[in-house]
Amino acid sequence: MIDERRNVPNGGGGADEFVNTKDNVNLYTSAKENLIRIVDEAAKIQPQYSQSISNFQLDYIQSMKNVISTTFYTQKQLAETSSRAWNETYPKYQFTEQFAKQTREITRNAIRAVNINNQLTINALEAARENLKIYNKTIDAIAEFNTNAAKAWNLVFVSQQLAKGY
Repeated sequence: MIDERRNVPNGGGGADEFVNTKDNVNLYTSAKENLIRIVDEAAKIQPQYSQSISNFQLDYIQSMKNVISTTFYTQKQLAETSSRAWNETYPKYQFTEQFAKQTREITRNAIRAVNINNQLTINALEAARENLKIYNKTIDAIAEFNTNAAKAWNLVFVSQQLAKGY
């Protein structure tokens, strides 16, 4: 029953090829197939969305590297052109070792935070996928229960109608 409801051929055409009720006697089959076609059409664009997001992320990463490189290049140029004035005010290497130590520590902490965030995101996405599987099983069970309940009520109704002579 599950495969019958979900694995519907979509006809391979575009959005203009929909299932018409004139072609099908059963309204439910027609509605189901048309709705599945809508989902199939939406799913066709998903790989392009994923690729666009991936490309944007790569461009963003490259832009951030460029900002960092340009900023430090500018700072280095400024320091080199005005080194005499700076050296007289702030003796050379006074803060260099402390600054290097702090930037290493900040970098380690930032990398750990990014790795933890990435793992949490991956875990959340996997949990969401598992929840979808559970959701689908629940929908199947509810549909089966409702179908059985409707059949049982129908049998009771028909048997009462037959008993009354209708």
